[in-house]
Amino acid sequence: IRRTEYGISLIIYAIAASIINVIAKGSAILGLCYIPMLWFLWAQGAKRCHDLGNSGWFQLIPLYGFWMLFQDGKKGNNKYGINPKGR
Repeated sequence: IRRTEYGISLIIYAIAASIINVIAKGSAILGLCYIPMLWFLWAQGAKRCHDLGNSGWFQLIPLYGFWMLFQDGKKGNNKYGINPKGR
């Protein structure tokens, strides 16, 4: 995915996490609500890593998510597919 879509995904995650924190207020249901949200965040991060030509595991590197916001995608095709900007 492109930088814009990744940035919007982070904003959506932050808004959803804030809403769930206000509604749940520390109850046990809070943990269950975070499971699909984290899945969404990791999936979007893996897609962005693939756009950069890296494995999705690179998102486990501290501050790499911040790097993904500003780094241009790899020009042309890579082993993960075509460049989404070139479509």
